[in-house]
Amino acid sequence: MRAALAGLLDGLPPRQAAGAVERLIGSYRGKVPTHAPVLRDRADVAAYAAYRMPATFGAVRAALAALADRAPGLAPDTHLDVGGGTGAAVWAAAAVLGDGGGDGRGSGGRARETTVVDWAEPALAVGRELAAASGSAALRGARWRRERIGVGTRLPEAGLVTVSYVLNELAEDDRRALVEAAAAAARDAVVVVEPGTPDGYRRIIEARGRLIDAGLRVLAPCPHSAACPMEPAADWCHFAARISRSSLHRQVKGGSLAYEDEKFSYVAAVRPGTDGAPAGARIVRKPQIRKGQVLLELCAGPDPERGGLRRETVTKRQGAGYRAARDAAWGDAWDGAGGDARDGAGER
Repeated sequence: MRAALAGLLDGLPPRQAAGAVERLIGSYRGKVPTHAPVLRDRADVAAYAAYRMPATFGAVRAALAALADRAPGLAPDTHLDVGGGTGAAVWAAAAVLGDGGGDGRGSGGRARETTVVDWAEPALAVGRELAAASGSAALRGARWRRERIGVGTRLPEAGLVTVSYVLNELAEDDRRALVEAAAAAARDAVVVVEPGTPDGYRRIIEARGRLIDAGLRVLAPCPHSAACPMEPAADWCHFAARISRSSLHRQVKGGSLAYEDEKFSYVAAVRPGTDGAPAGARIVRKPQIRKGQVLLELCAGPDPERGGLRRETVTKRQGAGYRAARDAAWGDAWDGAGGDARDGAGER
């Protein structure tokens, strides 16, 4: 993907790219419900892809990995990405799920059928170009379809439906219609990802409620499908994916660090009957390592005695549990001090 992005920016005047980046930063961070695409032309798309695509890829990859961890048998033969723009989510699906094939991990059979729907033709054109340079058969064979997203959107059925970093661009009625359409289209699973901000979290909570109302059950990050115990006015549920920066990425970002942490909120839900179970608890803050103990902030299931938000102190006396806690990361599933931490939405 890095090589494809470098080729995309080749020949684009730096000032033009910088101007587009500044405008897009304002749109990304602001409240921009709109009835028109944010990406207007190839310069916008190239700037967006260089500036945002690695981080979007990292966040969606982490969310898909958390889903795959809780439902290891999930092997969708089709993937629909709504509002996918330049295709970060389908690159992430290829990284987590392989190309498809007989077992969903690329061990034989035909490649997973992939469709990207977006309303910005310049983004779709660049997405096709980037995918053509990939080593993934699922990406190279993807269909890129232009369609307005929101009320009236008709989505084709697919095993996996992803909706990433698009709800913030939509008005309330369009957000509602899109999530409901995604739930109706998904045979197996839906994954929705938004920025890890209070507003992004609120959009995820809205989407989560609509997915549950549509009959799906939540597998990640939540350990349950009950009401979220976090109080939106005081806190919000989000995670972080560490993204390594290429020299091109540092240049476009105007930064010097070799990495960045992309904060995101997400929900992954599956159809009833899909094998898999949510974690016993999820680590919702960076673990605090003290002398001889580790403090874990957890979101647990709806158990009246142990459920909700709670702190667990794991001490050195707990042996394997303590070692697991020391290795645990923000976003990991946690199955108790006698069990282990499993890679979830966080990136080590």
